[in-house]
Amino acid sequence: MLTHRSIIYASFAVLLSLVVEAEPPIRSNILYFYVDDMGWGALGPNGQFERKVNGQPYLITPTLDRMAEEGVTFARSYGCTVCSPARSSQQTGFHQGHTFADQNDPDNAKKAIRTEDLTMGDTLSGAGYVTGYWGKWGYGGSANKDPYPKILNVETLPTSHGYEHVVAELHHVRAHTFYQPNLWKAPAAPGARGGLELVPNSIERYRNRPEYPNTPALQNHPDYPKIAYCDDVYAFAALDFVRIQAQNYNATGQPFFALLAGQVPHSPFDEIEGLPEWDKAYRKKSWFKGLPDQDKQWAAMITRIDAHFGNILDALEDPNGDGDNSDSVADKTLIVFQSDNGGPRGAGLNTFASNSVLSGFKTRIQEGGIRVPLMMRLPADFKPMEDMGPGSKTDRIVDVTDLLPTFCELAGVPAPLAADGVSLAPALTGRGHQRVREFLIHEAGNGQSIIRGDYKLIRSKEGLALFNLIKDPGESKDLVDRYPDMVIELHKLMLAERVDEPKGFANTYHEWIGPDDGAFSLGKSWSGYLYANEGITYMKDHGDPRVSWVARIANEGSSASQVTVDRSTSLLGLEITGTDYSQTVQVPAGVELIGRNEIRVSDKGILELGEGIVSSVRWVDVMEGGELRGGGSVNSSVFSDGIVAANNSLRIFKDYVASNSSQLLVELEASGNRGLKIGGSAHLDGDLQIVVSSSRSLEQGKRFEILTADSVRGRFSNANDEVVSSDGQSFRIEYGGASVSLIVQ
Repeated sequence: MLTHRSIIYASFAVLLSLVVEAEPPIRSNILYFYVDDMGWGALGPNGQFERKVNGQPYLITPTLDRMAEEGVTFARSYGCTVCSPARSSQQTGFHQGHTFADQNDPDNAKKAIRTEDLTMGDTLSGAGYVTGYWGKWGYGGSANKDPYPKILNVETLPTSHGYEHVVAELHHVRAHTFYQPNLWKAPAAPGARGGLELVPNSIERYRNRPEYPNTPALQNHPDYPKIAYCDDVYAFAALDFVRIQAQNYNATGQPFFALLAGQVPHSPFDEIEGLPEWDKAYRKKSWFKGLPDQDKQWAAMITRIDAHFGNILDALEDPNGDGDNSDSVADKTLIVFQSDNGGPRGAGLNTFASNSVLSGFKTRIQEGGIRVPLMMRLPADFKPMEDMGPGSKTDRIVDVTDLLPTFCELAGVPAPLAADGVSLAPALTGRGHQRVREFLIHEAGNGQSIIRGDYKLIRSKEGLALFNLIKDPGESKDLVDRYPDMVIELHKLMLAERVDEPKGFANTYHEWIGPDDGAFSLGKSWSGYLYANEGITYMKDHGDPRVSWVARIANEGSSASQVTVDRSTSLLGLEITGTDYSQTVQVPAGVELIGRNEIRVSDKGILELGEGIVSSVRWVDVMEGGELRGGGSVNSSVFSDGIVAANNSLRIFKDYVASNSSQLLVELEASGNRGLKIGGSAHLDGDLQIVVSSSRSLEQGKRFEILTADSVRGRFSNANDEVVSSDGQSFRIEYGGASVSLIVQ
């Protein structure tokens, strides 16, 4: 049987070859800076610029200031309330209601990311990127033992999830100190368990070498500690990687993905004082001397990592360090800066307004706990939407779960099935259709929240509270009584996202093991799920399909196969695919198939509606080589890169969005045509083909309305706006504001 991972990688190869034939993806390099506990207000555009002008204490971040001038700042960017779920959501694209590490947990040594969870490393390495990860892993894998921890779970390691080059601290708790005597490294010595080995945490290899910047590490200073400051080592390892891979990119065209996940500015703050000239950037500031020690330390940590970022960006400009920027890859690299959660209580919250006007702080469900800084500097060939040009600040909502699908789309590969994130690639590049985010989900010790548009509903022990985040970012005016219908609707949506599940609940992965026309709704037709390690079972899921399932039906046989949905069934996500032969899933009349996040019809997959219903909160994806056909109702948007074959009774209740590789096949009836009914907008592209259900010649000038929608945008790619049916009859395509018709020629 094909495994989840083998299916994904096989689909990568097929999809990539197909995408290249249609329109090559923008396979830019990706450099991702990720920091720990830096509040939303700690960025220049989010308050620090204003503080400097007003003569107030401010953070010195020249690299980030430069990014703000050259890139886009996202004013409404979200992480999670604490470290582990933010990283789990980042890597897997699932929010806290669906991802495994949904809370901070000291037992993350033994559990976190599972084999079936596809990460940024998995997807981008599968797309041909060279990958690297440096810093706080925090998803587990090793014991919390000093100085020589042992690997406890190979399944959750970065090297098990596509990361080839690693210097990291694996354990969530161990990453809360900056002078660990040993760190985990890959590539490792032969035979190293999990492909990782412990190496001394030392900066000796960088001493007295002019190719390595002495600022900010001051590695040549005689007082630099023998055990290195972790973030200095992480940054130098990332610098090495970027230099080498930038030169490789120029030579071969192979892109790279680099993720520097710093431990700063997380506590313990005072450990930075063990470094020479730790506060050099601030000494001449008149206001600095009188600050509390913690504020001084916190500010110095941010400025230190900012300087490391600057060194790495310089390496993009001059990879071989010869002073000639003709080999620069800076304009071919997407640069992303983000924090995991809001700023903590203390540490800059008051002195530097690290959360600005937002209420709450790290660990809290209020905006100060979940809204985070996010900036991007775009490659030169990106043509972003108007609100994301150089030096802009946008109110476009972005969640940490969105980064994975964004990177996947840029790389030309599909995002993990049913992931909660929404790709920003169309908005960044100006290519394709930007999908709409329905809502955001977050959890914390003091409650859960759902954000949709301008409004945020909080559920806590005190009850429900509703806020307009545009008018009231400080969440001071509760609107529950003013908008009772909205409260009911949002609360229902929130609960359906599994926020009430116990700690460690997550989606589970299942494969079809039943025969042709086996009982779709019965557990015996599907593989079970078990997640265990070190003699402890953390999750098991056997039984009939349910809404937490991410499921695949993959035909590996020697002939076409069909499965009929025997009764209404809900899943989180479903993929239908084949290898050499097609796999059909039929939905008959009176049956509803729900893929809450996604139904994906991949290569050689067929979703056939026999007057049944297909539903999703988000969408149905028809990939290249896949087909949606028949008649019935699709209660979601449909995004098509493949074939949609519609008879007279097919209805799509939301948007229909077609790419240039798509085909729309419409059946005409000589007696008249009711057409494809679209409840939202129709975005047309690709090829239109028609089949006439009667052999009788049609009267010249006869009109067939083949598609109606709220609005029609775009056009089919048919030459001269003409189409010829399979029996040789010619038609002229006529476009209206809300319809498309065919005129017999």
